[in-house]
Amino acid sequence: MASKIFFLFLLFLAHPLPNAFVNGDARLIKKTCRNTKYYSLCFSSLKSDPTSPNADPKGLAVIMIGIGMTNATSTSSYLSSKLLSPTNNTALKRVLKECADKYSYAGDALQASVQDLANEAYDYAYMHIAAAKDYPNACHNAFKGYPGLVYPLDLARREDGLKHICDVAMGIIDNLDW
Repeated sequence: MASKIFFLFLLFLAHPLPNAFVNGDARLIKKTCRNTKYYSLCFSSLKSDPTSPNADPKGLAVIMIGIGMTNATSTSSYLSSKLLSPTNNTALKRVLKECADKYSYAGDALQASVQDLANEAYDYAYMHIAAAKDYPNACHNAFKGYPGLVYPLDLARREDGLKHICDVAMGIIDNLDW
């Protein structure tokens, strides 16, 4: 009898069920995301990351912060590429440069929050993410400072995306054991 149980155990190890260990991790992701402002964004982002099944709640926060860093870096690059477009509008170029810088600062702040999390300085991590969330406002306000400049719809979408990602990361950090 013991040899049959041992054989079944070995068989299970050799051919585990594909989702045998994932369901528990999906439960952690669901539980974690329920405590955030944007459940769907949180859940879909974390489920799509291949490292999330092995992550604890702090690791899930780091994954969301990484997504935010990607957004900020991508937006900064996008804005920098717009600077290369031929135009005589110096105000537009000035605002695009300021915005590219702000999104770069947002990425830097998010990077700092990862280090804060590693040091279990959750309050500082939260503060850095809040700063990253606010940098796009400075960009938006820069456009308002020049009558005639229209805030691009694509940039507004990117701004909202970064703010929502930051809200999710802050929601996860809110529920870590401080």
